Amino acid sequence: MDTGANVASYSAANYFIEGLNEVGIDYLFSNMGTDHAPIIEAFAGRKRRGQKVPTIVVCPHENTAAHMAGGYAMVTGRGQGVLVHVDVGTANTANAMHNLYRSRLPVLLMAGKAPFTTHGELTGTRDNYVHFVQEPFDQGSLVRPYTKWEWTLPSGIVAKEVIRRAHTVMQSDPKGPVYLMLPREILTEVWADDDVRSYPGERYGSTEPAGCDPRLIDKLADALLASSYPILLASYAGRTPGASEAIERLAEFAGIRLFEANMVNNIGHEGPCFCGFAGGAHIGKADFGLLVDVDVPFFPRETKVNEKTFWGQIDVDVLKSGSPMWSFPANLRLQGNSARIVEQVHEAVKQKASPAFREAAKARVAEMAEQKVKRKQSAAELAANPGKAGAINAHYICAELAKRIEDKDIVFAEAARNTPAITQQIPRPLPGTLTRVGGGGLGSSGGMALGAKLAAPDRMMVQIVGDGSFYFNVPSSVYGASKQYKLPILSIVLDNGGWSAVKESTLRVYPDGDAKVEDEFAANLPSDVDFSKVGEAFGAYGEKVTDPAQVPAALDRAIKEVKGGRSALLHVTVTRL
Repeated sequence: MDTGANVASYSAANYFIEGLNEVGIDYLFSNMGTDHAPIIEAFAGRKRRGQKVPTIVVCPHENTAAHMAGGYAMVTGRGQGVLVHVDVGTANTANAMHNLYRSRLPVLLMAGKAPFTTHGELTGTRDNYVHFVQEPFDQGSLVRPYTKWEWTLPSGIVAKEVIRRAHTVMQSDPKGPVYLMLPREILTEVWADDDVRSYPGERYGSTEPAGCDPRLIDKLADALLASSYPILLASYAGRTPGASEAIERLAEFAGIRLFEANMVNNIGHEGPCFCGFAGGAHIGKADFGLLVDVDVPFFPRETKVNEKTFWGQIDVDVLKSGSPMWSFPANLRLQGNSARIVEQVHEAVKQKASPAFREAAKARVAEMAEQKVKRKQSAAELAANPGKAGAINAHYICAELAKRIEDKDIVFAEAARNTPAITQQIPRPLPGTLTRVGGGGLGSSGGMALGAKLAAPDRMMVQIVGDGSFYFNVPSSVYGASKQYKLPILSIVLDNGGWSAVKESTLRVYPDGDAKVEDEFAANLPSDVDFSKVGEAFGAYGEKVTDPAQVPAALDRAIKEVKGGRSALLHVTVTRL
């Protein structure tokens, strides 16, 4: 409300909203609560006065809200806001915050705090049962391991300054989530316009992507030029604009085998030097290895490493400071923008390469081309068998899907057991079109797909999810938001009857143990269900597919619905775990 005659005065919540506008927060993915009354009132007041406000996207569950913000950030590089309810709402985002932090995606998570006054001393005092039970000793601890920065708004007079600080931290490499808590009484404070200062981005903004010291570039280039069996392992390089293209140019010139290890955000898969998704025996053969934007390049237990190999590392986060232990080799660590640094290395190698090196590199590229043909043939053989009724081959359905989607469409992979079918059968020539979160929290793909669709409405978003992961997605919330905001996505549930990862992990530790003998893994889920009905409840097209002969037509029907503006959910029964 306006309280001043000469100088306009508004609530701290109003200046909080102005701060969001100033840093470029266009969307608030929200699940409101009683702590947000001042914000709701301030939104209404600004709309009445014709002032700009971020668009509120109401999400029935906080897991959807946070992952939608992540999907939007993945496509645009721009972090958005997530607004949730005190400690309980924060707790419901913890799974997503883990995923976003490990994916290095910028998101501004905000939550109210229960009022701190009880007897009406300040506007916004406690007036509800939950205000007495939703004040823990340390609300921030619920997500602290997965944030770059955390703060509680101490006064409305610094509302814009706090928002700018949060935004600067989350948008600076390595990007990641930040968390801001908002006490209700603080949001109701009234301040004059002249008192609340702005902090423009050109003076207080985030760091700029950077290259590297030329002396270090030369050192890495010299090591590469001295090698005869170079390899490169990437994982999330596809999220950095230009990185995939720079990697491909360097690989072609220097004859480097490219592998995407534990893919998070893909580089282009169709170049002549792309050799697959695990380095395997090549890691032991390599005399030069380059890690580019990768968290887990290989599993040391299963991989023989040549102790004489020179390892270089180019990463936005070379020390992996969010992990207590990270012990992969790196003789030379270069932190910065991977696209710029790889390009610097390419330029240095071109200037120094001898004719002999160039000829050897060409021979390696030719050898890779032959191996690629064999790899494609092997993938085709895996997809040739469609499976049988009740046990459709996941390779077959992914190959059929690949025939029907465009290169620019984005596939969100969350079918752990069937990830090889996704990566081998769906060609992705463009970077950033096959993705998963870098964390281990199930339940990400639906919300991520919705956020990406909001950011890129001209592209189809395809969620491929296992039945075990589908439960964690809170699908009623996903399809509720899809319907309300007209964000159609294609969901394919590959139902193998449970959590295969649990079973396979047990067998790796106890290959001949009692669990195997008894066939007891506590991993089976109900088999007589129809997930398509969940989508139908929210207006989506739904279909259960149990016979491989139904697959092509079912995909055609579903994709037609999505292109017509309606989400579609195909429940496909695949080979059992």
